[in-house]
Order: sequence, then C-alpha cells, then structure tokens
Amino acid sequence: MDDERPRPPNLKERTRGFAVRVIRLYVALPKKNEAQVIGKQILRSGTAVGANYREGLRARSKSEYATKLSVGLMELEETLYWLELLEDANIIPARRLAALKDETGQLSAIFVTLIKQAKRNRGLQPRE
Repeated sequence: MDDERPRPPNLKERTRGFAVRVIRLYVALPKKNEAQVIGKQILRSGTAVGANYREGLRARSKSEYATKLSVGLMELEETLYWLELLEDANIIPARRLAALKDETGQLSAIFVTLIKQAKRNRGLQPRE
C-alpha cells in the first residue's frame, strides 16, 4: 500500500528553496542604501548554504564533507545575523522575517547533526 502523505523535501531542495526565499527578500528590500548593503550580505551568505551542501555531497572524504557542511553552517549563522540586523534596524518588520529566521534555525540544526555524524563516522570528536 502506497503512503499518500507528502514527503518532506530533501536537503538539496530545501537549501535551494532557502536560497530562493533569500533572493525574494533581497528583491523586496527598500532601495535605501543601508537596506541594500545588508541585503547584499544576506544574498551572498544565504545562497551559499546550498552551494556548500552540494559541494559536500561531492566530497572525496568524510573530512572534506564535514568541512563543506561547516562552511554552510557558518553561512547560515551569518545569514541569521543579517536578518536580525534588518529587524533590529526596523528595515523589515519582525513578523515578515519570522519564517525565514525559523528556517535558518532548522537548517542550522540539521547541519550540526550531519557534521557531528560525519565526524563521529571518521573517528573524530566534534567540538562542542
């Protein structure tokens, strides 16, 4: 019997969707200089997450995989920082950023788990 429930998107699709949401946010930002400067930072870091994940999938070793995912995690943290600045500077209302900030947190948690698994599988202890 087939399961009729929708399947969650895989991480390649999810990180690409995250990038698309970041692009749409950038396009919708006010044209004021401060919004555009922060927006370009978000655009760079938010779209780099999926690229690093995909590079990690092609890694030649568990170590290289963990490294690429660690870079992706750093990009997620940077993206969250810029989102918080948009909110704190009253450029974008918090309610408009809530879902994207939540997705940033969820992806970060997934990346942390994957990095820990990769390090454990190669016999290294992850840093806490």
